[in-house]
Amino acid sequence: MNSFKQIALEILKKSDKPLKAKEITNQALKNGLKTDGKTPQATMSALLIMDIKNKGKLSDFKKAGPGLFAINDEKEILVTETKPDRILEELEFEEEKEVEGGYIGKAGEHAVLTELLFRGFNASLMSVDVGIDVLAIKENKTFNIQVKTRNISKTHHAFFFNLRIASYERHNNGGTFYIFVLREHAKLDYLILPLNEIEKSIEQEFIHTVGKGKIYRITIRKQAEKVYIGRKENDVSYYLNRWEVLK
Repeated sequence: MNSFKQIALEILKKSDKPLKAKEITNQALKNGLKTDGKTPQATMSALLIMDIKNKGKLSDFKKAGPGLFAINDEKEILVTETKPDRILEELEFEEEKEVEGGYIGKAGEHAVLTELLFRGFNASLMSVDVGIDVLAIKENKTFNIQVKTRNISKTHHAFFFNLRIASYERHNNGGTFYIFVLREHAKLDYLILPLNEIEKSIEQEFIHTVGKGKIYRITIRKQAEKVYIGRKENDVSYYLNRWEVLK
């Protein structure tokens, strides 16, 4: 059985103008709305008004004048903008499962440390959490490295990373690098990005701000041997497993 709101939504989508609750109700009754109430028009009006009041701009409906209702065409835009926060909730759930199964973050840091040592860097893990995970030195140059490790999301077929904005701003200097450890089917790939690549992605809005303005959400996808941050036009394949950018 279709509800008042479901049928109202269908009717308003087909209408080329806003409609009054009475007009919506009359069409709804013709379209199969079943009700035992004696005043379906009043029920329809009350339900639409409450939906708008409770959901605000995320309601399917909006007031278009005294007694008039229309489709809320802003909802699709708002849902797109708030999508990263919904993914954030899913990510937090996935992170909880990963912590239960092993310390994936620490494993990623040790994997990066091993790769650096094999490549002739004097490198060590930071014993205190100051926003930098690995300190590396080679040829009198110092590299501040933040390591982020994620399993691929089976739901979204992508890697989702959180970067705290306060930490990013604290270590915003030329010696900072971000190494994203991408773990898929027990295989590790390393996306090694200098700070300026992160800055560019933020400026061009390939990286979203979520978590009430406290977190940068970095979404990395691998397709057809290409690697993207945010969208396909932001191709960062050059940096995949390219340790020589640390120079």
